[in-house]
Order: sequence, then C-alpha cells, then structure tokens
Amino acid sequence: MNKSRVILGGALIGAITGLIAAILLTRRAERNERETAITTGEGMKLGVLVFGLLRAIAALGDD
Repeated sequence: MNKSRVILGGALIGAITGLIAAILLTRRAERNERETAITTGEGMKLGVLVFGLLRAIAALGDD
C-alpha cells in the first residue's frame, strides 16, 4: 500500500474523531451550563488513554 495514502487516511480519521469529540464536549458543556466541558483530571486521563491507544497501534505488527 502507498505510504502517503496510509498517512492521509490516518490524518482524516484523526480529524473526524477530533471533530466528534469536540462536538460531544460542547454539548456536555451546554447541558451542564458550564464554560469548560473538561476538567484537568479528565484531560490527564484522556491523554493517558490516547497514549495507550497509540502504543497499541504501534504494536499491531509485532506478533
């Protein structure tokens, strides 16, 4: 498979996922009538989860 197609596909998937996450966070903020939809602790948890996901993706071909 062409390397640039894989990178472009991954970038599109990441952008769409980020857009959906932003929509969900703004809906949550509107529902709770707060300005920010995510706390510092939630942000840290999310970062650790994303890092774990990236490690899992990197290890897919290692079996």
